[in-house]
Amino acid sequence: MAKASRRVKHPYVVSRKDYCGGSPIIKGTKFPVRAVVNYILKQGITPEELVKEFSHLTLAQVYDALSYYYDHEEDIERELQEYTEAKLRP
Repeated sequence: MAKASRRVKHPYVVSRKDYCGGSPIIKGTKFPVRAVVNYILKQGITPEELVKEFSHLTLAQVYDALSYYYDHEEDIERELQEYTEAKLRP
């Protein structure tokens, strides 16, 4: 996938090393970008269904999280893999 030639702003996504382990989350929540990706791109839930299920999220936040994913795909895929492996450990 081609890299973005300039730094893109994502107003609804934040990452802080001292919060949620540094994982990118939807601003004002503890909802990780990786969860948005998992629900929508891996499980096939629509963005509209996601905001209906998690009513504290907005469509703008969800779409920005997806945009962030496409700008940082390798990092988020690595997070998804690590999170899945951690859940499978006894």
